[in-house]
Amino acid sequence: MHQSSVEKMIKFRDQHLSPKKKQPLRILDLGSQDVNGSYRPLFSKHPWEYIGLDMQGGDNVDIILQTPYVWNEVASGSADVLISGQAFEHIEYFWVTMLEVARVLKPNGICCILAPSSGPEHRYPLDCWRFYPDGMVSLARFAQMEVIDATTQWQDMGYTDGSDTWHDSMLICRKPNKGKLRNIQRSVTRWLKHWTNTIDLR
Repeated sequence: MHQSSVEKMIKFRDQHLSPKKKQPLRILDLGSQDVNGSYRPLFSKHPWEYIGLDMQGGDNVDIILQTPYVWNEVASGSADVLISGQAFEHIEYFWVTMLEVARVLKPNGICCILAPSSGPEHRYPLDCWRFYPDGMVSLARFAQMEVIDATTQWQDMGYTDGSDTWHDSMLICRKPNKGKLRNIQRSVTRWLKHWTNTIDLR
């Protein structure tokens, strides 16, 4: 977990979750395995509940997902917040994963995704993608999420651990609450997208 990633996640927490510091938020971390650090210390403060999700067991993993595309282990509308750092570049069909992000969030739930825009290949076990702001916006729209912010660290910031190599992009978006009927319609639309995109992935 490089310094740049941690600082960006702190900024997200302070700007978007600090007003809710006394609320019992359920926070999911996708790709949570502790590889040189984790976000748990940032989000496990009472009364928040931090839950780590990953494809394999290990330190800082609370729920093991059988597939990145069908999260049978996580109920729909069960999370207030979903965070993910340095995971989406390793997911072959990340847009399908984003549909699951939207599914598990409650209406008005918020997510923050960090992924590199540059840097060398780092397979874990795959390294498939790099992300720019326009791509992040498109990803949110595909899952019918409202974009709050989409940025890339274009300039070197002088991180001493080499974080500038990655020039991370950050997406912050919200699952909108459009009222009961409209929410159901959007859920059905996402389900149809998910079903058609996972026929060969199950």
